[in-house]
Amino acid sequence: MDFYEYQLVFLVSCCLFLVLAQRYVYAKSPRHTSRAEGMAEKGVVSKLTRQYLWVYGLAMGADWLQGPYIYSVYREQHGLPERLVALLFVLGFFTAGVSAPAVGVWADQYGRKRMCMVFCVTYALACAIIQVPSLPLLFVGRLLGGFSTAILFSSFESWLVSSANTLSLSSHALSTILGHATLVNSIAATAAGIASNKMVERSASFSSPFVASGVLLLLDLIVIWLSWDENYGGSRASVNDILNARRLSEAWTIVRTDRRLLTLGVIQTCFEGSMYLFVFLWVPFLQELAPPAHVLPLGYIFSCFMLSMTLGALLYSVIVSFYHDGEAAESGSSSPDRTITLHAKLSSAVCAASALAFVVSVATGLEHRRFWAFCAFEACVGVYYPVQGMLRGKLVPDEHRATLSSLFRVPLNAFVVVSLMTGVASARHFVLSACAVLLLGSALLSATVFLGRARGPPLASLQAG
Repeated sequence: MDFYEYQLVFLVSCCLFLVLAQRYVYAKSPRHTSRAEGMAEKGVVSKLTRQYLWVYGLAMGADWLQGPYIYSVYREQHGLPERLVALLFVLGFFTAGVSAPAVGVWADQYGRKRMCMVFCVTYALACAIIQVPSLPLLFVGRLLGGFSTAILFSSFESWLVSSANTLSLSSHALSTILGHATLVNSIAATAAGIASNKMVERSASFSSPFVASGVLLLLDLIVIWLSWDENYGGSRASVNDILNARRLSEAWTIVRTDRRLLTLGVIQTCFEGSMYLFVFLWVPFLQELAPPAHVLPLGYIFSCFMLSMTLGALLYSVIVSFYHDGEAAESGSSSPDRTITLHAKLSSAVCAASALAFVVSVATGLEHRRFWAFCAFEACVGVYYPVQGMLRGKLVPDEHRATLSSLFRVPLNAFVVVSLMTGVASARHFVLSACAVLLLGSALLSATVFLGRARGPPLASLQAG
C-alpha cells in the first residue's frame, strides 16, 4: 500500500475508536436512565432522527453523486470550452444567492416540507437536463441546480429544528440529531464518490451518476411525502404577495438588531466561502508538491477528506455528550445560555483551527504535511456544521427560520462568485492565506460577541414567550 492507502486505513481506525468512545460516554452519562419521561423522549427523538436522516441522507447522497463529474460532463462529454464551463459554475452559485431570500420566505410561508419536495423535483429535472447536449438547456439546468441548492441548505434544517421545537425536545437531543446529520453527510459523500466512479467505469459515460442522482431524488420525494409532517413559519401572508417583502424586512430587522445573528452570518460567509474555495484548490495544491511522475490517487484522498469530516462530526457528538447537562437543559432558566456558550466556544475553536490548517498548508513544502493540514480542515468542517446548526436553532426565531437561513447564504454565494470570477486558481496561495485571515477574524468575532459581556436570551425563546 502507498501512503494514502495507509492514511485511509488509519482514519477508518480513528472513526471506529471515536464511535466506541461516544457509546462509552453515553452509557456513563446520567441521562442514560430508565425514567419513564426519559424513555418517552428517547422514543420521540429516535422517530424524528429516522424521519430526518433518511430524507437528508438521500438528498445529500444525490448531491454528492453529481459533484465529482459535473466538470467532466460539461468539458469532456459535451465539449464546452473552459470559459463556458466556468460561467456555468458561476451561474449556479449566483442563482443560489439571488434565489435564497425568496426560497426562505416561501418555505416559512407555504411550508418547509413542501419546499423540500420542490427541491427533489427541481434537482431531478436538473439531472435530466444535463444529459442533453444543448447549451440553452444546460444553462436552464444550472439555474435549477442553483435554486435547488438554496432549498437544500435552508429548508431541510428549518424543518428539523421547527419539528424539534414542536415536540419540546431538549437541546441535547437536537444537537445529537445535527451531529448525526453531519456524520450521515460524510458517509454519503464517501459512498457517492465510490459509486459514481464505478458507474462511470461501467457505463463509459460521465453523465451516468446524474441518472442515479435523479432516481435518489424521486425516492426522497416519496419518503418526504409519506413520513414528514408540514410546519410553517408563523403567520402566513397573502398568496398574491409572492416575495412577501414584509417578511423579508422583518427578518433583516431581526438580524440588524441582534449582533449574535449578524455574527452568525459573517461566520457562515467566511467559513463556508473558504470551504467552497478549498474544493476548487485542493487538487492543484497537492499536485504542485507531488513528484513529477507520480499520479495522485484523488479518489483515496477524497475519501480521506470525507473520513476526516466524519471524525469531526463524531468528535462533536462526544464533546456534547460529555459536557451537556441532559434533562436540566430544559428545566433551568440559564440552560439555553449555557448551550449557546458551549457552541460559541466550539465555533471560535473551529474557525481558529481552520485558519491554522490553512497557514500550515500554505507554509509547508511537503506533500504529506499539506495533506494532513487539509484533513485537519475537513475535520473542522465536520464540527462546524452541527455547531452552526445548533446556534441557529437556539438564536433564530421559528417564525423566520428558513428566511434567515436563506438570507445568510446571500453574502456567502456572492463571496464565492466574486472569488471564482477573479481567477482563484492562479493565485491559490494568496487565496488560502486570505481565507486564513478571515477565519481567524471570525474566531475573534465569535469570542467577542458570544462570550463577551453583552449577552441576551435566545431570540427563539423570546418569540415563544
